Amino acid sequence: METKQKTTLIQGSVAKGMLLFALPIFISNLFQQLYNAADSLIVGNFLGGEALAAVGSSGSLIFLLTGFVNGVSLGAGVVVARYFGAKDWDRMRRTIHTTVALGIAAGVALTVVGVILTPQILRWMGTPDSVLANSIAYFRMYFFGSIAVVMYNVGASILQSVGDSKSPMRYLIAASIINVILDLILVGWLRMGVGAAAFATIASQTVSAILAFAKLTRSKEEWAVHWNEVRFDAPSLKAVVVQGLPSGIQNSVISIANVIVQSNINSFGAQAMAGCGAYSKVEGFAFLPVTCFSMALATFVSQNVGAGQPDRVRKGMKFGTLCSVLMAEIVGVGIYTLSPWLIGAFSREPDVIAFGVQQAHTAALFYCLLAFSHCCAGILRGLGRPVVPMMVMLMIWCALRITYITITLHFIRAISVVFWAYPLTWSISSALFAWYILHCPIPQPGGGAPAVKA
Repeated sequence: METKQKTTLIQGSVAKGMLLFALPIFISNLFQQLYNAADSLIVGNFLGGEALAAVGSSGSLIFLLTGFVNGVSLGAGVVVARYFGAKDWDRMRRTIHTTVALGIAAGVALTVVGVILTPQILRWMGTPDSVLANSIAYFRMYFFGSIAVVMYNVGASILQSVGDSKSPMRYLIAASIINVILDLILVGWLRMGVGAAAFATIASQTVSAILAFAKLTRSKEEWAVHWNEVRFDAPSLKAVVVQGLPSGIQNSVISIANVIVQSNINSFGAQAMAGCGAYSKVEGFAFLPVTCFSMALATFVSQNVGAGQPDRVRKGMKFGTLCSVLMAEIVGVGIYTLSPWLIGAFSREPDVIAFGVQQAHTAALFYCLLAFSHCCAGILRGLGRPVVPMMVMLMIWCALRITYITITLHFIRAISVVFWAYPLTWSISSALFAWYILHCPIPQPGGGAPAVKA
């Protein structure tokens, strides 16, 4: 029986199909970023600079522990999209149920590891004593609910892989509204501290996960989830791991590098932590066109390879990358120009604002390179070559970035050294990706799982 789901990414106009798919992802990420920023805005204005530093420095550690699982989920989505494009319903269903089983197992493991290791990791990061108690409270509460974060990402990945990016958008909008309301009540009104801000986040993520799986379990389509079929299927698990493991490793090692970078920022004090944390919330808006098009490209390319339409693959690669690069640069110019006011919304302390503005003025005009690198990584995942972006990012965004910071800070003790690490490594990775994409053939069509190649 053929699915009734419209295969919008392998039919009709390339530009229209990709935009209609990418726009809901953009809106989803916009709302997610808005409620992430709301945490910091409410905490910074109601609880002060040290509480803001605790929340603002959370990104790198959270991504360290969730990045691997999310990377594997992205890889699973590529496999599902390939089977969907090839109309191989049996293998698609088995892959979907294996992915759900993997998400449940990973969510439980992440909860245990995150709750136990949080204090030690924060100390390894050099978190100042004045911030440590708040940081532990925030992270532990967050990781108590991390299974909801994992399962939402699994559900959203499945829906997006079959061409439905609107449903995850609606669920994230609902979660964003719930998160802001809870922040205002628990932090702004009741002054319950940073742990309450983390509780607001996981409560809203739980709602979005429940909504995503309600959609999947009630669906009459071929991609519906049936709980009695959730189990590990060996061939499907192998396909998911082979495709998703490089992305998971890439995310984890990059996040380890970012934790090391954050530890260098921490060495400049709580004001630097708060300022850079505020900038990271602003920078999140620059990731909107980057994320939406890199995800759209991975799904678009994988579906069309599976459907045997290489011309659409090439057109989609060019269109998606151009849109992402242009939009990211427009956002970058806006952040560069408005950074004093944007950072000032999080804190009124002059030193906090100064650190955040300095980082914005260093990195913002190079967002086009960030977008290009991520789009190339998405394209290569869709082509079944996730090892290439993994290797490029491990060598450049991790090894080179850390080496540069470590050596240069030894001679020049300035936080600008840390800030310049990002545009420098984005430039090098963009050059390497451009060379590889120009020489990378499109795989032959077929219904099998993507063959992972270097």
